[in-house]
Amino acid sequence: MELLQLREKEVFETLKKIKNCRFVLIGGYAVNAYTLPRFSVDCDIVIADNAAAAKIEKELVKMNYVRATDTDLVQYHEDFLKYEKTVMKNFKVSVDILIKNVSDRLTRGLFSAEWIFKNSAIRVLKGKTIPEELKLRIINPDALLVMKIVSCRTADIRDVFMLMPQAKDANWIKEEVSKRYDFKNRFERIKDKIASDEFKNNLQGVYGYIDKNIFEKHKKAVLIVDK
Repeated sequence: MELLQLREKEVFETLKKIKNCRFVLIGGYAVNAYTLPRFSVDCDIVIADNAAAAKIEKELVKMNYVRATDTDLVQYHEDFLKYEKTVMKNFKVSVDILIKNVSDRLTRGLFSAEWIFKNSAIRVLKGKTIPEELKLRIINPDALLVMKIVSCRTADIRDVFMLMPQAKDANWIKEEVSKRYDFKNRFERIKDKIASDEFKNNLQGVYGYIDKNIFEKHKKAVLIVDK
């Protein structure tokens, strides 16, 4: 089994074990619920309080996860836990548990667990490298777009590009971004990135081959939001 497939299989098995706990799936694995599945390294979940964290931690420990101490490179600020499981030598699977709030380390954009739960629903998560499906509470596409636009890292911009045709309310997205960061600043960054010569190649490196017409459809959907 290839390493990417092995990691995804382990993440799905982990989510199955904790699916009866109260959490919302965000991040890269949430993106997979709405667009072409892409590989994600970390599994990010949001919980409302420490009691929920304790319950999930207990299950993770049973599955041989250990709490990570080196979290300097994690994109999140505020209260979070990172658990890792060594699947084989020099190969780990990780789960990031965000407690009460999600705060981006760079922008300090803040999203409460209450906001995330309010903007979530039970949906189907499909594997990219494994033929598996799992029903979980996953953040809604519009709310996920808000979080991705505020963060605006290279990976986030790729996800915004792929997610945007799923957007339901562009005005709501703009309003929610503007509450946390300058929308114009974020969107200029996104437009510059998707206009670059290397963007499509980088996108396909993550999502696989994307037809020219589909690429243009997604690009148009992104640009409409700025009007």
